Amino acid sequence: MKNVDMKVEGNMLTITVDLSKDFGPSSSGKTTIIATTEGNVTIPGREEEKIGLNIYTKKSS
Repeated sequence: MKNVDMKVEGNMLTITVDLSKDFGPSSSGKTTIIATTEGNVTIPGREEEKIGLNIYTKKSS
């Protein structure tokens, strides 16, 4: 994972992302990656639930 922090308290999942980060261009080159789970991952402490997250911005010209 890049720039994604997940915390479970009871039945509530909290996701924290620093929107000021920049991990460079996506594989297509059309967007700039801010945060990603890099595919589907298990939610901490919850073996049945999965999450897939991508946060990106349009690539600046």
